[in-house]
Amino acid sequence: MLKSYTMKRYKPVSLKKLKTYPISKRKSKVEISLAAAPHKPGKSFTDFIHNLPDILAARDFRAVVRAIINARKNKKPVILGMGAHPIKVGLSPLIIDLMKRGIITAIATNGACIVHDFELSFIGQTSEDVAEKLCKGAFGMAKETGGYTNKAINAGVKKGYGIGKSLGEMIQNSKFKYKDMSIFAAAYNLGLPATVHIAIGTDIIHMHPQADGASIGEGSLRDFKLFTSVVSDLEGGVYINLGSAVIMPEVFLKALTIARNLCSKVENITTVNMDFMQHYRPTQNVLRRPTLQKGCAYALTGHHEIMFPLLAAAVIEGI
Repeated sequence: MLKSYTMKRYKPVSLKKLKTYPISKRKSKVEISLAAAPHKPGKSFTDFIHNLPDILAARDFRAVVRAIINARKNKKPVILGMGAHPIKVGLSPLIIDLMKRGIITAIATNGACIVHDFELSFIGQTSEDVAEKLCKGAFGMAKETGGYTNKAINAGVKKGYGIGKSLGEMIQNSKFKYKDMSIFAAAYNLGLPATVHIAIGTDIIHMHPQADGASIGEGSLRDFKLFTSVVSDLEGGVYINLGSAVIMPEVFLKALTIARNLCSKVENITTVNMDFMQHYRPTQNVLRRPTLQKGCAYALTGHHEIMFPLLAAAVIEGI
């Protein structure tokens, strides 16, 4: 049998002897000097950026702008690693402009980027309705997309190229009406590294009969080695991960490991992840792990079609 006992009775606590201190003695995180200023009609974009509050994401945004500007002033790399979504939301002209200005010095992408980059340059449109086409077994079956891209990869690899240069050369030498929209053609023209990192089976062009596993694998491996060479020179530079949740964060981590293993000094770097959600791999493999001992890391959360144009404009104004 359980022994009976008397429940303890509680009284409300008294606050009369509570210790307080003057608010002037307290360290605060927010003060009016950090607050935003209203935008006035007719003022410049520089004024808009200056008027942002110097708090949280706005402070990080300014820090990223400064890091990019400082990297280019000191002739250090600014690498843009990206998934295909930035191309699909219309950012190619901005990326190409930053390349031409010497702000972005290298491009690294997943395999989907070459699909959308080609289609925009070839026909001026891209991004099919996957659900509708999948029901009919027609998803990814555009003849020209599979034919041209695979042919370019196969031919380029025979010349000793990686996939990025293979696509860039093909598009640049073509008579495509919209080839000035191609990031890879721009990189080829400018002599900038443009690398493509492929997981076989993830891209629609792998479903086509022209796809050659040996060429795809060899071309992607060459691009990985070229990308690693660029990462080895990243000390004092900036790496931006724009909309790649898996492939590019993993590739960047491996490239950085090789660079450090081969005794390249890649410590004081700035890494940035831009996406509308902060996923595990970018958070760990782009932001936290590479800058664990030294460097800075920033997560800029928001839609690419808004955030990247803001960043591009702020950097151009700053430079």
